[in-house]
Amino acid sequence: MSQDPNFYFIIASFSLAAIIFVSLVSLRGWREWITLKHAELDHRGRDQGQNISAAPSAASRIEVADLKERVKKLEAIAAGIDL
Repeated sequence: MSQDPNFYFIIASFSLAAIIFVSLVSLRGWREWITLKHAELDHRGRDQGQNISAAPSAASRIEVADLKERVKKLEAIAAGIDL
């Protein structure tokens, strides 16, 4: 390996440039993914003819209650309590 200080400066500069490039590409990909998910939600809401801010239906409330019951049972199993 060379002991030339310029060698280390060049390597550090290229490394920093590569990190910046990867970060910017990742950020753009993240933003595009978020945009895609927003578009999917808008499309799904229009297809179902429902407003996203509408009150939940009875079926969804039943599902949530069922999931809460399952979570309670799993927590009891984890704690070692017999139901």
